[in-house]
Amino acid sequence: MTNTMNVKVSPDSGSRNEKQIPGWLLLFLAAACGIIVANLYYAQPLVEPIRQAIGLSAGSAGLIVTLTQIGYAAGLLLLVPLGDILENRKLVSVLLFFTVAALALSAVAGSAPLFLLAALLIGLGSVAAQILVPYASHLASEESRGRVVGNVMSGLLLGIMLARPLSSLLAGWFGWRSIFFVSAGLILLLALVLLRALPKRHPESGMTYPQLLLSMRRLLTSTPVLRRRAVYHALLFASFSLFWTTAPLLLASPAFGFSQTGIAIFALVGVAGAAAAPIAGRLADRGWSYVATGLALGVVAASAFLPMFVHHRSIFTVGLLVAAAVLLDLGVSANLVLSQRAIFSLGAEARSRLNGLFMAIFFVGGAAGSAIGGWAFASGGWQVAMMIGAALPLLALAYFATEGSAQRRLERVSGLCENKEC
Repeated sequence: MTNTMNVKVSPDSGSRNEKQIPGWLLLFLAAACGIIVANLYYAQPLVEPIRQAIGLSAGSAGLIVTLTQIGYAAGLLLLVPLGDILENRKLVSVLLFFTVAALALSAVAGSAPLFLLAALLIGLGSVAAQILVPYASHLASEESRGRVVGNVMSGLLLGIMLARPLSSLLAGWFGWRSIFFVSAGLILLLALVLLRALPKRHPESGMTYPQLLLSMRRLLTSTPVLRRRAVYHALLFASFSLFWTTAPLLLASPAFGFSQTGIAIFALVGVAGAAAAPIAGRLADRGWSYVATGLALGVVAASAFLPMFVHHRSIFTVGLLVAAAVLLDLGVSANLVLSQRAIFSLGAEARSRLNGLFMAIFFVGGAAGSAIGGWAFASGGWQVAMMIGAALPLLALAYFATEGSAQRRLERVSGLCENKEC
């Protein structure tokens, strides 16, 4: 592959004929995002064997996952915005080489401090995926932006959904360190191919880094679409994280008696949710973002009610859990693409900052959902956890109902105009 391609990536001209993304490049960007973001989730089902190997106390075991999340959140706010002032291909490559070193360190770490440092650095470097998503948006023409973002996000979502079962299976066969060695090799290969395959993108900005960071507060306070979309998805992602934190606990309990392999197989049902991403992108391109958003929020709420009264293992109850997992992942995937399509349409010069703010806000929601889910399950059991899980998307629906009819008409007309239908 070469990095020559008939596409202009800076500035965004809005021409409908200049930006035709080859299919191989779109597939590569989707795969790259999935491979990178999977690093955030490999350790989640392996907390206990890692804890024992590095000599970490049971009370501190949560740091194995939490520090990766902290590193990722810091990277979203401090590194992703650099995509608005630095050449994107080199920036992503540097972050990927950094991630390779962090993964290698985690694979050989023999002490708790060393592994926890590596976990923090893995999260920090993995924000490279969130530079590639707005990068793909820059490559797209306006009328195809939803489709392109949807296709790239389907790869990212597959990475999220496959990471946990993959790490569980590899740990069962070769030990927990194997997944970090494998991922380091994949990320290294990805970084080398990326340097050859991607066209350069030089943002046209005269900002310094301090000015860039200061501008993020202004963007947040002056961009209602960003705030609204961030709240929607923070509530949905909290419900998502709550379910996937508590469902393995339920399945491993005596009432269900699933093995680690059985839980890994159950987690694979979430892969179906990635199918919603490109569909949601196409709906947004046609001007149906408002309707699709309401449907996505409603689907997530329904997914929490379905398994609320599950008590013991049977074909029926397992089927309910599978249906709930699929609906949950479909709704969350669709809303994520709809939200990113909306904020990426606000302006080319600030897409990396907008994406960093959006991701950081809803990521906090996901972390809160995980914490609340663990507490709710321990305190009140599965039913209490699911009641909270249903309340979160219902809150999002209530907030969604406050969108004015004039704003909905504007969004509809905007979408039609982009497709030359007005």
